[in-house]
Amino acid sequence: MRFIAVLRTSESHGFPPPALHEGIAALGAEAARSGVLVDTAGLLPIATATRVGVSAGRLTITDGPFDDPAPLGAYAVYDVATRDEVVHWTKRFMDLHRRTWPGWEGESEIRQIFGPES
Repeated sequence: MRFIAVLRTSESHGFPPPALHEGIAALGAEAARSGVLVDTAGLLPIATATRVGVSAGRLTITDGPFDDPAPLGAYAVYDVATRDEVVHWTKRFMDLHRRTWPGWEGESEIRQIFGPES
């Protein structure tokens, strides 16, 4: 089963501390060695985003920044046997934030991927 975990956090926290970067790199390497991590990356600030939508039957294109209180900040795609496994890896990722970035707040949302390879 494939899952995506997306991180939502305010961009007002600033740039992450080096200890968090190091911890995420180590955790990602461990998950990759175990064969469960398919892909992961951080996302540029919401000011660089573009949204393409449909409203009243018309396509709309809007460039950021947007006023989202907790925009997407990163994602990870996992290929695991159970939902509990992706929760385990996501808890470890969030705990890195808690331990290395005092005052930081955010959440990860886990969703199962629906498609031919999932």
